[in-house]
Amino acid sequence: MPATKARPSRSSTAAARPAKAKSSSAGKSGKGGKTSSRVAAKTAARARPASKPAAAKTASRASAPKSSVKAASAPATQKTRVMGELGGENEGLWREYGKTHDPALRNTLMEMYLPVVQFIAERLLLTLPRSIDLEDLKSAGVFGLMDAIDGFDIDRGIKFKTYCSTRIRGAILDELRSQDWVPRLVRLRAHQIQRAQIALEAMHGRTPTDAEMAESLELSLPDYLAMIEESRAHTVRSLSESWDDGSGDQPVEKIDFLRDPNSPDPADVLNQEDVMYAIIRSLNRREKQIILMYYRDGLTMKQIGQLLALTESRVCQIHSNVMRKLKVQLEEAREGLVV
Repeated sequence: MPATKARPSRSSTAAARPAKAKSSSAGKSGKGGKTSSRVAAKTAARARPASKPAAAKTASRASAPKSSVKAASAPATQKTRVMGELGGENEGLWREYGKTHDPALRNTLMEMYLPVVQFIAERLLLTLPRSIDLEDLKSAGVFGLMDAIDGFDIDRGIKFKTYCSTRIRGAILDELRSQDWVPRLVRLRAHQIQRAQIALEAMHGRTPTDAEMAESLELSLPDYLAMIEESRAHTVRSLSESWDDGSGDQPVEKIDFLRDPNSPDPADVLNQEDVMYAIIRSLNRREKQIILMYYRDGLTMKQIGQLLALTESRVCQIHSNVMRKLKVQLEEAREGLVV
């Protein structure tokens, strides 16, 4: 059977008629009709309900207080500002030590900052004589570190390493000054002379004269010479200082190279022995023993007699005979010399 077309109902036809009438009337009205249609469209858009995400966002903003809104806008990675030891990882330790002054806490803090003492002591050692020991500097620096820990105020916002470095350096310098036997004024004058000499040598290319040095220091020549005499007292040499000649052998100390004025010269000793053996070559065995014991070993006549089983008078008699014999030999040898 052929499909029959469905006829529209009366209600739908009646509902379509007013809309058709409105569109026809709007088309007839011209510009005024266009304006009214635009206003109607904006009004309809405003009347539409907002979407769920936008409505929820607006509702959360309206319900949230201002403080929560500021907190949400701030970055989540913001950290507390560190000023010195304030806000640092050791702030609690410093706070506790400031209240209790517990020696155990102080020892813990000293162990943390001992490398600072090591660093400052090694830097100062480069500017000091070689006779100064590094361990002595470190010991003085440890006392400076202890004073710095006791006097440190964490609330001032200063970094402790900056604060303790000055205290440690000052403690080391104070210890060096206390062990210095030269007055500070003498050492200051010695430094002035040294600086002036270096400047004049660089200027003239030679060693400056005393007159040039006195003129550079704005002193008269007698005053400069007196200043030189006073400054010589600050020069100290350590006899225990090691000396290395670069050969790879074990270094020796300077005291090993000093000459003892009371000790005999090895060359003179050898010459005397050679002369002694040349002289006594013509003597018999007993006469040689008496001469060597008396002149080389330094024994008395009585001691020589006890060793050789002779009386003291017999030893003296033999000695006198040997002296007369040697005297004759020397005179004969002198006559045979060519002048």
